[in-house]
Amino acid sequence: MPKLRLGPKWRQSRIRNGLIQGLVLLLIGVAVVYFGANLVQNLQRLRLPFGFDFLFSKSGPSIGETLIEYSPTDNIARAFGVALLNTLRVVVLGIVLATVVGIGVGMARLSDNWLVRKLATFYVETLRNFPLLLQLLFWYLAVFLKLPTFENRIQLPGPIILSKNGVAFPWLKGNPATLPWILALAIGSVCAFLLWRYLIRLQIEQGRITFAGLWSLLLLVGIGGGAALFTQRFPFDVSLPYVDQRVVTGGLQLTSEFSALLLGLTLYTAAFIAEIVRAGIRSVSIGQSEAARALGLKPTLVMRFVVFPQALRVIVPPLTSQYLNLAKNSSLAVAVGYPDIYYVASASLEDTGRSVEIVLLLMAIYLTMSLLISILMNLYNRSIQLVER
Repeated sequence: MPKLRLGPKWRQSRIRNGLIQGLVLLLIGVAVVYFGANLVQNLQRLRLPFGFDFLFSKSGPSIGETLIEYSPTDNIARAFGVALLNTLRVVVLGIVLATVVGIGVGMARLSDNWLVRKLATFYVETLRNFPLLLQLLFWYLAVFLKLPTFENRIQLPGPIILSKNGVAFPWLKGNPATLPWILALAIGSVCAFLLWRYLIRLQIEQGRITFAGLWSLLLLVGIGGGAALFTQRFPFDVSLPYVDQRVVTGGLQLTSEFSALLLGLTLYTAAFIAEIVRAGIRSVSIGQSEAARALGLKPTLVMRFVVFPQALRVIVPPLTSQYLNLAKNSSLAVAVGYPDIYYVASASLEDTGRSVEIVLLLMAIYLTMSLLISILMNLYNRSIQLVER
């Protein structure tokens, strides 16, 4: 039997690949050290200090819209925290709203109704072909700032108050019964979902009508009735906006800057998500739908149990990219004067002159936010993939 000749160890693929990867990491490390040393040398030559101690100086920038208490006498670190909350508020709401609108428009693009299909096509082809910055300026300058002044405000039924200052409309306010209601409805929702899933599976396997939606709804209503008997009140009080001494009080109040930014980001991103959803549904073989309908499933059940679960495997990876784009595009808030993290960083840069530290801080914040979105979406994507045996 001839002997197997392995040759020199460095020619073995495993060792060769390890050496190449080690060399690449070494080159990256050398580059980082070189640029870091160059930065320190230049800062020393210009006699500029380097450090993050300026974050604790008592001279934060002025911020007109905050979710927590803040005043310009607070330190810059708190100002960054307030701005980060403002950014997260826009990003989270934008992702949720863009997903809902995008799925709706994507489904409308496949509708059999000619008018609905053409309107959805017009929406997608219009909004995705204009720069986002231009759209934000349009919503802010041509829509919200064209509203009448607060003295000549528009008051719609509801009441809904519209003026240059922003939009105010009725909203729900928590009370002592909110927590028991939330716990009861959370438990009830889980039970109703499990019951609905069991009855739907029974309907598919045995081919008989089980009234899954009706029984699940009755279960949820029964648990809600128990919570009402226990707390003797509704879980929320309705807060209506009203004008008191030239100031709007109560309800949910959104400034013109926040409204323009949220509306622009949502509609722009939803146009791309709609195309992703349409492509994902189109990727599922038409035979799958025909086979499901041949088994007697209704169109809604065909979409819910056959088409959409398979389309999700195609939809989620590009959807992650759109979520990341929305998070990064939120930095355009500075164009409409919304105090996000980029806005506060620019104001702090003018006050302190610490350009390197602030740019590094901004990069770290956006990188962390993007990595968090990416990790969550990758976990979800992994959970819906087919497991091969």
